[in-house]
Amino acid sequence: MNDPARQPDLTRQRILDAAFGEIHRNGFQAASIANILADTKLTKGALYYHFPTKQALGLAVVEEKVHARLESLVFQPLRDALRPAQALVELMQRKHDALDEETVKLGCPLNNLMQEMSPIDEQFRTRLSVILIEWQKTVEQALRRGQKQGDIRADVNCRAAALFIVSAFEGCVGVAKNMQSLETFRSCMRQLKDYVRGLTT
Repeated sequence: MNDPARQPDLTRQRILDAAFGEIHRNGFQAASIANILADTKLTKGALYYHFPTKQALGLAVVEEKVHARLESLVFQPLRDALRPAQALVELMQRKHDALDEETVKLGCPLNNLMQEMSPIDEQFRTRLSVILIEWQKTVEQALRRGQKQGDIRADVNCRAAALFIVSAFEGCVGVAKNMQSLETFRSCMRQLKDYVRGLTT
């Protein structure tokens, strides 16, 4: 009754959860299949039944863990926001408040994979680019809605501002990781919040 093969969805999710943690800690190339199996207590056969290659597992992590987390924590809240400009500032404030030393140590999963895999694997680069483009478009659409509401200045180039916001956000996390400094991230995010406030009327 507890045979993982009889619970394919649960087994697959366990593998993705463990793989996400392993990749976040060690990067994709150094990620250990043995560690993932130890975390899940599954056999190698069970893992390869769902993911025939390590690359297939990594790409699934990008889509079903990294992308899904951004969708629930960032994209959908911005799409649903009645006051997009305020929601964008609040999102940054939540990130500012929630970040801890462990998160700074490990960095952003999206940023980590972009830096590691985009130069060497076209499939990773393409999937990661899709996420970045969606993030930029989501922020751009939020800013445009803010313009229609009169909350964002009419002279703001929403596309350029969205690109800067996403780039700066990822840059804040990357620099903080490199410096291993929570205060560096918080200082950077305060400046980014001030930038967004500066777009408002």
